[in-house]
Amino acid sequence: MPLYEHVMIARQDLSNTQAEGLVEHFGGVLSDNGGKLVDSEYWGIKTLAYKINKNRKGHYAFLRTDAPAAAVQEMERLMRLHDDVMRVLTIKVDEHAEGPSVQMQKRDDRGDRRDRR
Repeated sequence: MPLYEHVMIARQDLSNTQAEGLVEHFGGVLSDNGGKLVDSEYWGIKTLAYKINKNRKGHYAFLRTDAPAAAVQEMERLMRLHDDVMRVLTIKVDEHAEGPSVQMQKRDDRGDRRDRR
């Protein structure tokens, strides 16, 4: 099955547990349609680059999935209809990276950056 990575932004007035509950809910949608949620990360509340629906901040979540295209389309459709989800980005990847995403790594662990003067 194809591999996908999703980033979801939820409204800022949700609690942390409600935002994480959205991830579990959409993981259930995938499993109902023949896919599976490989990994998920909750990145927390971050400031947006511009206002979206009068919100300046949002709850960010990252999902790695292994699902057929029909399951991903259904999950995206339900995300776009859900009132608490502001934006969704889905990318098809060749393979999932091992370990935590770059967003979750400490700044010291990022070895591929050049030194500042």
